Amino acid sequence: MKSEKFRWFKVAFQIKGSVIPAIFNRVLICGLFGIFISLLHYFKLPVSQPILASVIPSIVLGLLLVFRTNTAYDRYWEGRKCWGSLINNVRNLARQIWINIEENVIEDKQQKLLNMRLLVAFAVATKLHLRSEPISRELAELMSFSKYFKLKTMSNPPLEVAFWIGDYLQQQYKNGLLHIHNLVAMQDLLNKMVNDLGGCERILKTPMPLAYAIHLKQLLLIYCLLLPFQLVSTLGWWTGAIVGLISFTLLGIEEIGIEIENPFGYDANDLPLDAMCNTMLRNIEDLTTLAPSVSNYN
Repeated sequence: MKSEKFRWFKVAFQIKGSVIPAIFNRVLICGLFGIFISLLHYFKLPVSQPILASVIPSIVLGLLLVFRTNTAYDRYWEGRKCWGSLINNVRNLARQIWINIEENVIEDKQQKLLNMRLLVAFAVATKLHLRSEPISRELAELMSFSKYFKLKTMSNPPLEVAFWIGDYLQQQYKNGLLHIHNLVAMQDLLNKMVNDLGGCERILKTPMPLAYAIHLKQLLLIYCLLLPFQLVSTLGWWTGAIVGLISFTLLGIEEIGIEIENPFGYDANDLPLDAMCNTMLRNIEDLTTLAPSVSNYN
């Protein structure tokens, strides 16, 4: 119980992964502005204007922030579901390839192993594609050099990898090493992998409407700058600190939405795509240590 309480406080004061670094400057400006208004009030200037509280009702701003955060989380969760589905489909397709494609000669097993690694290459290529990164050496370890250099010329590398996998499955069927019903099941899993790619692309290429983002930022700015005029007569020199605290709350909620609306990057709050790809690779390597019952060569 004590360790859990300690962990709660440790997380509460953790900087890494929080929005504090992103909003610190804005909160500082709002706090300093509050101190400036306190100074003007101290010199008897007419800066106390409680009537300004009705300019932007706090409930309206709160509803806008809740909508913003919920919309961003929906995108985050949709991305997680797409990658969860991709992991399952890769595992299932790898298992079916390993078990159902027959092996007449040793080369059949080698081709099987190469194409099972292409399943991981599809996930890695999807990760790089979503991050708008070029083909890296990470993919070179999962395919032949000819395929690797071919992939560098493609505008959508994951689709090219999916084509290679589909072509391999079709070739095994033509060679009599794969039954038609197994081919249909495997092609269906491959289609689902491509659908997962499309779902991630939909999230990536459908940003938050610009007009909404601009309007919310404008309202936040106006609200935070009007706060000192509303509070200074009551709080005096404490105005800057309280304005900073309220600004921290509101600007932090907005920043959380910004952080999670694109879950495919490198931020602490993004999906751990590197770990997911490594997990798929380990799963397939473990699978290949098991002996399938379809080997016909001695």
